[in-house]
Amino acid sequence: MKQSRLWMLAAILAICGNVTSYAQEEEQVVDAYFTTDEMPDMMKFLPGPPDSTSVAFMNDVARYYWGKEMRKNPERADQATRDAVYGLPTILTEFEEAFGMKISEEDTPEIYKVLLEGTATCDSICTKPKKKYKRRRPFMVFNEQTLTPDEEESLRGNGSYPSGHTLLGWSSALLMMEINPDRATEILARGYRYGENRLVVGAHWQSDTDAARLAASAAYARLHTSERFLEQMKKARAEYQAIKGDPSAVRSATIIEHPATRAYRLDGTPASDATQGIVIEGGKKVVRK
Repeated sequence: MKQSRLWMLAAILAICGNVTSYAQEEEQVVDAYFTTDEMPDMMKFLPGPPDSTSVAFMNDVARYYWGKEMRKNPERADQATRDAVYGLPTILTEFEEAFGMKISEEDTPEIYKVLLEGTATCDSICTKPKKKYKRRRPFMVFNEQTLTPDEEESLRGNGSYPSGHTLLGWSSALLMMEINPDRATEILARGYRYGENRLVVGAHWQSDTDAARLAASAAYARLHTSERFLEQMKKARAEYQAIKGDPSAVRSATIIEHPATRAYRLDGTPASDATQGIVIEGGKKVVRK
């Protein structure tokens, strides 16, 4: 596979999502595992966005109002705003607790490499539908402001279907889960919420995020047909196990300790002693009354 400099990746991301992320190191080379044409064609295995007269679109509208309601929760609104900064740096920061380890290019190079190249490869699957459908975003339809008003102008020229953010979040979660399967529940919960936060921001419809998760799963499966990816994933898992077994082996990459008594809600956020309902404790679901 030919190497592409980051400005070429940015051209793809301009179609699929905001480009404020991956573009900080212009000389960094991203060697994708497959080209866009070699990835599964979303146009042929997924339907387009729902018609505005359909029941599916009624659900989109209902979920839009759900997202607006969630903005009243300061913690959720703040998380959604942070998640809106598209790119791997945000993923590494926001998924850190769920993954259980700090990841960086300097201190966990093998993990960083498979995440960078893996997510960049998955991202390209949304290129064709973004170009074709050019779906209007909910804040445009309702003529309302999002949680990220500074991004609205660029979003207006970028189709809503499928959600590039959701695709990034879900593909990142699947990759991280493969590296650290012991934290699968927490990682997937955070990955799901990352996409769901696009509704909270007001930038996407529910059907945009649903399609993106399916597309990310298809792209993730395609990655596993690349011998180069499989070899890199093997290196990433070995690096994780080495750090887990001997944290001093890597200068700054540290394991985040999760006490046995710590509990989490199903959305991946920490639960307090007062939290009721279903929580995750010691890797098991527990019902608190």
